[in-house]
Amino acid sequence: MIRKTLISILLLSLAAPVWASAQARLEAFVASTKGLKANFTQTVYDRAGRKTQEASGNLFLSRPGKFRWVYQKPYAQLIVGDGKRVWIHDEDLDQITVRQLDQALGDSPAALLAGDNNIDKLFNLKDGGDKDGVAWLEATPKSKEGSFEMVRMGFKGNDLQAMELKDNFGQTTLLRFTNLQRNPSLGASLFRFVPPKGVDVIGDR
Repeated sequence: MIRKTLISILLLSLAAPVWASAQARLEAFVASTKGLKANFTQTVYDRAGRKTQEASGNLFLSRPGKFRWVYQKPYAQLIVGDGKRVWIHDEDLDQITVRQLDQALGDSPAALLAGDNNIDKLFNLKDGGDKDGVAWLEATPKSKEGSFEMVRMGFKGNDLQAMELKDNFGQTTLLRFTNLQRNPSLGASLFRFVPPKGVDVIGDR
């Protein structure tokens, strides 16, 4: 489930009225963030609000289309977007899945972070209110065919603090970001992936 959640995360508009503050925060973040580095924690809750999974790791992002998510706990997993493809390496399963980037991102929550600036084509946005000093923005996909009903992005100032994803199965996934650096120096090798010898590769290479 963690894998499926992050695939959906790696694989995330202004048609409706948008509060100026919410729109301004997202626009400022997108306009000023070409790269990103952060630690994250991921917590999954079921429909009843019970915690079912926890994970943590770090991420690197170079927009558009390049990213590296490294899961360190509870088990090792690596997801790399190289600008053309998305590679998912499950070390425990000794298996790699690969998909074309445009098919993987689409109108998923990842498009809000790793996509281009045309999020208005894919999402409707509205102000989600403030809580504990964090201003929330709600993004709902215009397409009804995805696996997520809504994504909430929490900002403190113009810095992204959290993302909350509600899927079509009633689950909620909360991502919190710490030690976030915008536009750090990131080596190109972070966004390259070469399958280890002997590992099964599934998908479109």
